[in-house]
Amino acid sequence: MFAHTPLRLRYAAWLLATALFLMLGSCAEPPSQLERIQEEGVLRVITRNSPSTYFQDRNGPAGFEYELAKRFADHLGVKLKIETADSIEQAFDRLGRPGGPHLAAAGLIASDARGQRVRFTLPYLDVATQVVYRKGQRRPTRPEDLVGKRIMVLEGSHHIAELEALQAELPGLNFQRSDAVEVVDLLRMVDEGQIDATLVQSNELAMNQLYFTNIRTAFDLEGSNSVAWALPQGEDDSLLQAANAFLAKTQENGTLQRLRERYYGHVDFLGYVGAYAFARHLQERLPRYERTFRETAKKYGIDWRLLAAIGYQESHWQPEATSKTGVRGLMMLTQRTAKAMGVTNRLDPKQSIQGGGKYFVKVHEALPDSIEEPDRTWFALAAYNVGAGHLEDARRLAKAEGLNPNKWLDVKQMLPRLSQKQWYSKTRYGYARGGEPVHFVANIRRYYDILTWVTQPQMEGTRLARSDLHLPGITEADLDDNLPPL
Repeated sequence: MFAHTPLRLRYAAWLLATALFLMLGSCAEPPSQLERIQEEGVLRVITRNSPSTYFQDRNGPAGFEYELAKRFADHLGVKLKIETADSIEQAFDRLGRPGGPHLAAAGLIASDARGQRVRFTLPYLDVATQVVYRKGQRRPTRPEDLVGKRIMVLEGSHHIAELEALQAELPGLNFQRSDAVEVVDLLRMVDEGQIDATLVQSNELAMNQLYFTNIRTAFDLEGSNSVAWALPQGEDDSLLQAANAFLAKTQENGTLQRLRERYYGHVDFLGYVGAYAFARHLQERLPRYERTFRETAKKYGIDWRLLAAIGYQESHWQPEATSKTGVRGLMMLTQRTAKAMGVTNRLDPKQSIQGGGKYFVKVHEALPDSIEEPDRTWFALAAYNVGAGHLEDARRLAKAEGLNPNKWLDVKQMLPRLSQKQWYSKTRYGYARGGEPVHFVANIRRYYDILTWVTQPQMEGTRLARSDLHLPGITEADLDDNLPPL
């Protein structure tokens, strides 16, 4: 999936060069850029609001670039101040302005052409350029197959240079560029057939591919690309040298590898689990935790089957489950949430269930009074998943569209827009994987429906003798009538 090039020798050389630089530069008189940053106590970083760079989720700021930049700021002993750009080109422009950000951490490909405008750090990620097309179409296998296709790429991206190089050999090759979209938008457009193909970096495709069932990889363009931070042009190399030393250290101690694995090594997919697999887990796993679900639900006034459904969606009732972002336990609590809920051991299933129940009630109670049941429960589930801020953004979008911001059926139409630049750029909390809470709520409602059905009194369960039995999934028509008592 990723292009692999030997980085270790480059890091070792930079470590040696940096050590010499720091020794020779320690006597420098006036204060260097690095010294000024440390005196001010703030590192200003510009990035893009996208899933592979920086975004807000229910646990706070996240993203590969954000986490790496945050570690750098911590390494320097200063606070991180994030600025977002509407496009790659804008990031470069603002980087060069007086008083602008100190560096850009925006998934930028280092190239000779860009090197005339900025200075690049050591690379920290090697990626391939992948051509993406729609399933069901004839698969392109070489650049010549792109002639006559509807192709769009991001304005200011390195992919423009790659396509222009191909155009020199293939005059019939045409493409559009847009600064009104992000990578997620381009993948969605291919998925929906609005364009025939696009070019994306392999790390970005790895993170998003499973959310678009109709996209496929056609082929990789030759060569590999290196992702690096960018700094403004200038003679003061103190920040550049410090950044290179930091990146070299993160490569040596495994921090970079852990971040790559967390964000790009695997992808969660919130799809339906087979009804019979769920039925098997009802027999094998639920009995171990049913008593705790019942006791916790009674304490907080929740239907225990709703709480159990949340637990199944989060971990499949596995107390040692761990997500790629470090969320752990049967109810998938973050460290911050666990601490706030009084949970000292997230892997203890009893503590996890009790903490999850307490947290869900807290989220439920914090919703605006204008949201009534049954919608209030579905809104609470969505906020439990994506965060109250993003949910509020979706409610505002619904209201702007003339929809009812207090009805789940209306707001769930808006949530996926939070992953589309034309919409999230207008919101307070920015990008979110808005399709996830929609699937999250639908899955929990489905599991709750099954749990409710199989826990009916025996006299109501005579259907179990039928030979054509299948566990029922909730239907769209039933959704707003199937209210779990709260």
